[in-house]
Amino acid sequence: MSDTQTDAQTLDIRIIPRPQRHPLIFQTFENLQVGQSLQLVNDHDPAPLHNQFDFRLRGQFSWNYLEQGPETWRVRITRTAAAPVRAQA
Repeated sequence: MSDTQTDAQTLDIRIIPRPQRHPLIFQTFENLQVGQSLQLVNDHDPAPLHNQFDFRLRGQFSWNYLEQGPETWRVRITRTAAAPVRAQA
């Protein structure tokens, strides 16, 4: 029996220096295939990150809270569509 949650790559960003967190998360997401997920573990609500995802990757992801504090937040971020192909000049 396959469980998406256990198949997801887990990023515990509580141990990552703050300036490196968002670049690491976006890089990890970019490497996901459609249908694959990453599970983010944080010590606060990553709502600002969700806003960045919505701005940069709208229509390419789903965002599901698995745990919402007060000490630990877990979010499953799933790639739902491939990045659009950019036209070459």
